[in-house]
Amino acid sequence: MSVTITRKSVRSSSAVPVRSFSSRSFTAGPAVRMSAASAFGTLSGSRFGVGGMQRGPVTVSGGGIAAVTVNQSLLTPLNLDIDPDIQQVRKEEKEQIKTLNNRFASFIDKVRFLEQQNKMLETKWNLLQSQQPQRSDLRGLFEGYVGSLRRQLEGLSQERLRLEAELGSMEGLVEDFKNKYEEEINHRTEKENEFVLLKKDVDEAYMSKVELESRLESLTDEINFLRQLYDEELREMQSQISDTSVVLSMDNSRSLDLDSIIAEVKAQYEDIANRSRLEAETWYQSKYEELQATAGKHGDSLRDTKAEISELNRVIQRLRAEIENVKKQCETIQSSIADAEQRGELALKDARDKLTELETALKKAKADLAQQLREYQELMNVKLALDIEIATYRKLLEGEECRMSGECQSNVSISVVGGSSSIGGGYGGGLCLGGGGLGFGAGSGRGSCSTGGAGFCYSLGGGGFGILKNSSVSARRQ
Repeated sequence: MSVTITRKSVRSSSAVPVRSFSSRSFTAGPAVRMSAASAFGTLSGSRFGVGGMQRGPVTVSGGGIAAVTVNQSLLTPLNLDIDPDIQQVRKEEKEQIKTLNNRFASFIDKVRFLEQQNKMLETKWNLLQSQQPQRSDLRGLFEGYVGSLRRQLEGLSQERLRLEAELGSMEGLVEDFKNKYEEEINHRTEKENEFVLLKKDVDEAYMSKVELESRLESLTDEINFLRQLYDEELREMQSQISDTSVVLSMDNSRSLDLDSIIAEVKAQYEDIANRSRLEAETWYQSKYEELQATAGKHGDSLRDTKAEISELNRVIQRLRAEIENVKKQCETIQSSIADAEQRGELALKDARDKLTELETALKKAKADLAQQLREYQELMNVKLALDIEIATYRKLLEGEECRMSGECQSNVSISVVGGSSSIGGGYGGGLCLGGGGLGFGAGSGRGSCSTGGAGFCYSLGGGGFGILKNSSVSARRQ
């Protein structure tokens, strides 16, 4: 729906210009006054002039609009009496102008404050945009740190496998040395048993030697005794023979040679003793030499075995120390791996928490930014409305100055797109209501006003003013 009103220039013939205006009353001449109570009414298509009233055209286009009705009370002549309260009205209008000027100054301050807020929001937005790459760098830093921890964990795992392989080989070597040690112990036990048997044989040989020596001594003593006995008997017999001479004669002429017999027996016994002694000494010497050789050989073997056993003991102690060291290294590596895994998990958890916090902060920043953008848009809308109001005040002031300076020609065209109505007013004044809006028109020239939304509009002969919501307004002054 659209309503278009075009007003052409009208020359005012008033002798005294109006110096102020009011939203409650409008003055078109020195003795003309129209109050708000007489101006309100329904839609009218009349055009008023000084000294008369003429009917004017009204153009309304739109579908579904109710029929236009005309209030007949508006056709009655206006009351042109002089208002005695005009000075009071002018004072009130001046106060209203001061109030509007104060509002205008406050609006300017508010616009400056909003511009500062806008700059602050732009600074925050640039800061948030500059912080975004830092977040990505931080994430890359955490990923690099986690990757280094994983590589370190893989290296520790490979080191652990290598140490486990070395530990297995060391355990196999220890087992081999243990088997060799047990074999050497068994061999030593066998040699000790052989040594005991040889020692027993040597003891038996020694006892035999001692026994034979004792027998030799006893036989020697017996031979010496028998020799002494035979010598004594021989002496006695010789003494007896020397004292008595006996002549014996035998038929067989045989004689007993005791000396030869004794010498023969003695020689036999000495020969037997010498042979026994030589045999015993020879057997003892051979056994002794054999035992010495066996003892020397087994002594060398025993010394070698003892040296090898001591060497094996040293190797076993060294291997045990190395095994303990390897076990400690394995425990240290396992604790390091567990610590690294724990620190890696903590780092990942911390990184996830920080990432979540950053994402939450980013979402919050985006939400705050969207809210601030909405507020900024609203403030810009308010600023636009204030700019329109400021421009309208400027137009009003210029029109008022033009009216106060004398004759003024103006051509104002106002176009409203939206649900609206329009009315044209002449020298007396005009009023329009449409779409929930309110409008006034007055001045020495011709003025018009139209509203399509919730708003209000002033129109004078020298300019126009309007504030609309949900409408599109265009005004030009010619």
